[in-house]
Amino acid sequence: MKRMIVAPSMLSADFSCLKKDIDLVNANADIIHLDIMDGVFVPNISYGTPVVKTICKFARIPVEAHLMIVEPQKFFADYKSYGVSSISVHYEACNHLDRTVNQIKELGMKAGVAINPHTGVGLLEDIVKVADYILVMSVNPGFGGQKYIPYSTKKIAELKKIINQNNPNCLIEVDGGVTVENIGEIARAGADIVVAGSAVFSAPDAAEAIRKLQSAV
Repeated sequence: MKRMIVAPSMLSADFSCLKKDIDLVNANADIIHLDIMDGVFVPNISYGTPVVKTICKFARIPVEAHLMIVEPQKFFADYKSYGVSSISVHYEACNHLDRTVNQIKELGMKAGVAINPHTGVGLLEDIVKVADYILVMSVNPGFGGQKYIPYSTKKIAELKKIINQNNPNCLIEVDGGVTVENIGEIARAGADIVVAGSAVFSAPDAAEAIRKLQSAV
């Protein structure tokens, strides 16, 4: 049985007791996921440098940053210094994507490429050869708590074929509307990692919710 890698999104954490939620994720999950939004690339603002530094300070598992921002390259070196181990940038936000991906890798971090729901996976045939993972947005980025877009499953399966043909080591991460009810189809389509925000932090028992996501495949 395949075990799913679960990356709780701190966007859904309780910021009035953030350390408590960081500790919970440290003890139960695989990756800490940071959603960084600038109010320009997406219609929302999340949190900035002070919060990222604080989360990295207390993290005991890998931290990944999903940069939903314009000019993401401005922050790579700083995020590396804070302790972020992987960064994903959006295909739609980068005019020179190959250069941007390699800038992340040259700093010693894993590099991911994120795509919005309207972006076809066929556009990724070349970049999967150098990317460490592809982040498939299964909701329109900007807000937590949205429902999974059904056609995302087909996109994941199509992307898996492209990856198998070009770079089998590239992983697939899925972000948006992931639940215990749909994680089976997401995994069967080819996902390796899921981001879960509301499904974890809105659950009566967040630790149990993470375990269910890890084992529900």
